[in-house]
Amino acid sequence: MEAQAQQSAATTHLQPRCRVATVEQTAAIYPVFSQAALRDLIFKAHDRVNSRGDRIPGNGLAEAGAIIRIGRKVLIDLDAFETWISSRASSH
Repeated sequence: MEAQAQQSAATTHLQPRCRVATVEQTAAIYPVFSQAALRDLIFKAHDRVNSRGDRIPGNGLAEAGAIIRIGRKVLIDLDAFETWISSRASSH
């Protein structure tokens, strides 16, 4: 009985789940982005260095928390992705 009380107390304090999707699922949800375009955004999410040693700034997708990596699996947090899209649209 005590275990049930602890379990029900634990479930009442759960944080809302984030919406995540694979690259393929994200491309289906947002047809304006192809799988290749999404993979390019993920590749360019972090700062990188070119052959001359110059720093190329990332696009901010990683800093927005939209990319979740679990082993080789790459997931996209859809809420963070939408927020990132909105921030990019207002800045340009």
